[in-house]
Amino acid sequence: MEEIRPTHAQLLALREQIKVATSGRDLLKSKRDALLLEFMEVVDTTLDLSVELSKTLAEAQYQFEFANAFDGEAAVHSAALASSGEVFVDISGYRVMGVAVPVIKQSPRLPRTSFNRGYSPTGVSVRVDEAAYGFEKAISSIMKYAEAETRLRRVGAEINKTNRRVNALDEIRIPQLKSQVRFIEQTLDERQREELFRLKKVKKKIARGHANS
Repeated sequence: MEEIRPTHAQLLALREQIKVATSGRDLLKSKRDALLLEFMEVVDTTLDLSVELSKTLAEAQYQFEFANAFDGEAAVHSAALASSGEVFVDISGYRVMGVAVPVIKQSPRLPRTSFNRGYSPTGVSVRVDEAAYGFEKAISSIMKYAEAETRLRRVGAEINKTNRRVNALDEIRIPQLKSQVRFIEQTLDERQREELFRLKKVKKKIARGHANS
C-alpha cells in the first residue's frame, strides 16, 4: 500500500496529481470520441464493401458454373492452369489521434483480356473469359474489403485500449487520489483543532498565573 504522509506538501502534491490525472482522462476521452467517429465511418464502409464483395463473388461463381456447364470442367480447368497474373498494391496510411491506420490500394492497370491472361485466346470461349474477368473483379473487391476490415480492427482495438485507460483513471486512480486528499485534510484539520485546544489551555494557564500574582 502506498504510504501517505499527512503533510501540507503531500496534500499539494496529491492535488496536482489529481489535476494531471483529470486532464489526462479528458484528453483520452477526446481521443476516444475521435476514434469512435472514425470507427462508425469505417463500419458503414465495411458493410457496403461486404455487400459488394458478396455480390461480386456470387456473379463470379455463377459465371464459373455457367462456363463449366457449357464448356466442360476440363476446358475450364485447363484455362485456369494456363492463366497467370500478378496483383500489385500500394500501401500507405494515415493517423487518427496517433493511431496508424493502413491504406491498401490496388495499383492501376490496364484491363486484362484473353490475349494477356496466359491462355490461348482461340482455345477458350467467351464464357471462360467472362468467368476469369468475374474473379479478377472479385480480387479487387476482396482487397477493398480487407483494407476496410483491417482499419476497423485497428481502430476498434485502440478504442478498447483507450476505454480501459479512461476507466482506470475514472474508477481507480482519481478516486484513490481523492481519498488520500480527504485523509490528509482530515488529519491536518484534527491536528489544527488539537493545536488550538492546546493553545487555549496554555492561554488559560498563563491567565490564571497572572491573576494569582
